Amino acid sequence: MIDKKLARLKSIIQGCESAVIALSGGVDSSVVCAISREVLGDNVAAVTAISPTYPPGEIVVAKKVAGQVGIKHIIINTDELEDENFTKNPAERCYYCKSELLRKLNNVREKLGFKKIFDGTNRDDFLDFRPGLRAVEEFNVLSPLALAGMTKEDVRELAVRLGLPNADKPANPCLASRVPFGQKITRRKLQRIARGEEFLRSLGFRVVRVRDHGDFARVEVGKNELPRARKLEGKICAVLERFGYTRAELDPRGYRMGGANKP
Repeated sequence: MIDKKLARLKSIIQGCESAVIALSGGVDSSVVCAISREVLGDNVAAVTAISPTYPPGEIVVAKKVAGQVGIKHIIINTDELEDENFTKNPAERCYYCKSELLRKLNNVREKLGFKKIFDGTNRDDFLDFRPGLRAVEEFNVLSPLALAGMTKEDVRELAVRLGLPNADKPANPCLASRVPFGQKITRRKLQRIARGEEFLRSLGFRVVRVRDHGDFARVEVGKNELPRARKLEGKICAVLERFGYTRAELDPRGYRMGGANKP
């Protein structure tokens, strides 16, 4: 089954002739980069944005992937914090974030004279609430993985086959997703979230979220990592309080998708 989907993926990419690819550092966009480079050669370029909203480690992964697959890699800057529609943090927050990114990507596409923008949306993404997909439609972005019928499981299998360094990397969305809807997004909040999550990773935890509830931080780790996290809870909370939180605690339920907006 995966081979048929891969053949379909290559056919879709081949038909586009040239493209810029939004390379986030995640496994989905990395697979799109690898296959696009194989199919279209020099007629593709990967574009990675640096922004206060993106986890700082993602750019390191993106550079590693781009270097390994041999694709031209362009770094741009975005600043969603300049958009009040975004900082108000409505339920459609991701739409404004994605629109800012795609405007910049479209500028790169025009300068290079390429025909399309590719992203890493896979078929499973349509099962979740993703307002950013509206921006994808508005900018006429092509999602080769989704069009080929590839699920997240397919993507990871293909990433392993391709030998990509982030094949088993957990999803790590925009830092603003750690702030509950309706609570203002600020640079200070994003910075302390990023510092907190980097600290947790330095302790060896793979799946981490620092949910920012104003002065209170709620820490989520992967459910299989909870026993170890409980032993280190005092240390974790003390460090987060040094980062600017009045109080911090470990969520005994572990990581939950969209946990910032769940009681």
